[in-house]
Amino acid sequence: MNRKKQSVAARFGSAIKAFLLCLVICGSCLGYVWQKQQIITLGRQIKLNETRLEELRRDNKQRGDSLAQLRSPQALDVRVRQLNLNLVLPRPEQVVLLMEQMTERQPAVQQRTDKPALTVRR
Repeated sequence: MNRKKQSVAARFGSAIKAFLLCLVICGSCLGYVWQKQQIITLGRQIKLNETRLEELRRDNKQRGDSLAQLRSPQALDVRVRQLNLNLVLPRPEQVVLLMEQMTERQPAVQQRTDKPALTVRR
């Protein structure tokens, strides 16, 4: 066909198709770059959070060890002496042994009753 005989709409249609094809390709490239940037950003956030988690775990372990040391009978005895609290062990007549009894309402888990609970009477 001769160009002069082609309608304006046919020539304009080809230009629109080329423009839309370029638009789709550019949009896909921009989407790809944006996704890669998001992946990199999320990777950095994950790394920072993992580092923070390790710091918290290390701090938690240190505090747990410190708590265990402070709860030890030797450390408590030293602290009582430092504060001059004059605490002494209770006399045998001040100690009351209570035996726990299982009731019907307690769960089916077997409870230990061989170890009596200690209370101090003043």
